[in-house]
Amino acid sequence: MLQHRLRSKIAKICIIGLGYVGLPLALRYVEAGFRVIGVDIDQSKIDLLSSRKSYIEHIPSEKIEAASHCGFEASSNFSRVAEADAIILCVPTPLNKYREPNINFVIDTVNAIKPYLRENQIVSLESTTYPGTTEEELLPRVQESGLIVGENIFLVYSPEREDPGNPDYETRTIPKVIGGHTPACLEVGIALYSPAIDQVVPVSSTKTAEMTKLLENIHRAVNIGLVNEMKMVADRMGIDIFEVVDAAATKPFGFTPYYPGPGLGGHCIPIDPFYLTWKAREYGLNTRFIELSGEVNRAMPEYVVNKLIDGLNENGKALKNSRVLVLGIAYKKNVDDMRESPSVTIMELIEAKGAKVDYSDPHVPIFPKMREHHFELASVELNVESLVSFDAVVLATDHDCFDFELIKQHAQLIIDSRGTFRESHSHIIKA
Repeated sequence: MLQHRLRSKIAKICIIGLGYVGLPLALRYVEAGFRVIGVDIDQSKIDLLSSRKSYIEHIPSEKIEAASHCGFEASSNFSRVAEADAIILCVPTPLNKYREPNINFVIDTVNAIKPYLRENQIVSLESTTYPGTTEEELLPRVQESGLIVGENIFLVYSPEREDPGNPDYETRTIPKVIGGHTPACLEVGIALYSPAIDQVVPVSSTKTAEMTKLLENIHRAVNIGLVNEMKMVADRMGIDIFEVVDAAATKPFGFTPYYPGPGLGGHCIPIDPFYLTWKAREYGLNTRFIELSGEVNRAMPEYVVNKLIDGLNENGKALKNSRVLVLGIAYKKNVDDMRESPSVTIMELIEAKGAKVDYSDPHVPIFPKMREHHFELASVELNVESLVSFDAVVLATDHDCFDFELIKQHAQLIIDSRGTFRESHSHIIKA
């Protein structure tokens, strides 16, 4: 019986997609005592894992080494699915250029594993997506060969909840929401996740679980949009929005502090709201509140660049032909994750206006290959000589490793989009 195999940890787990979500999950299952196969179409990842090396900064290679000794295998061969009792999909779900959902990675993956599905397996989708994806896209494909979901194969949706670089939470300690296509699916899903996750939160359906993930990230996107708009109003009035948020945060009830920044980044918050706005149109609804926050947040990189232009003008310089250093190009502090980073948009805007742009980010030594952005650059080492050589520096991501005192003393002009420099200085402009 599948539930027994899962609860007794004799089941084999196959995790497809070994990125910032899939790899930590694979390592957690190994740690919990399961045999794990990791599958990814990126052969470079498979080669590194097979060499017992990590490609994610906050996951040390020692963890890959330890997992390998416990039987963890990495492969690009989808036929390995046939060996597994549980298949967990952790593949990307980006937006297309029209900001509409692109679930081709999900569909292509399900199509690739279809020939290898068999009785007494469970398939779990963790990729963020619109409500109805599991029922509309996975269910018919899983049943195509005659298997019956809820009887001899099981289907669940359990949204990923990862926060790279957050030392307070790890895969094991973050509660796991799960919805099954049938009650039997839910029971097997609970048996799948309970041995590896401290708290499993069952909900009534896959649609509910899909909507839960969207609400979590829309909540953040809308509140960040609100505080970014408040930042622009406060700036026009000569008020420091960071001081305002700090003061408001002393209220012990009814207020949650959100801080403004140069825009939204990461694999969830800039993308997930548009999965719901797209699906809502099918029901004749317009999600105006969500879309407005998206407009505000997408405008932030341009707002930062306009502040840069103003600052250079005050120094008698034009942005064109100036040398500008962007500090921090990961989407959040203390990680190497570049997905949807507003820093990259800022770099492109600066370059498009004729300036020479460089970046400094110890977490990203070489600018990586990205689907939509490309710079042939390496991280600039921060020292007195490098700082004084730039006409301006733009603080986009406030990594703890930056020497902010050095930056304050030697940068000619600082555009601070993170509220790092709280005291007023003539050469620091808050953005």
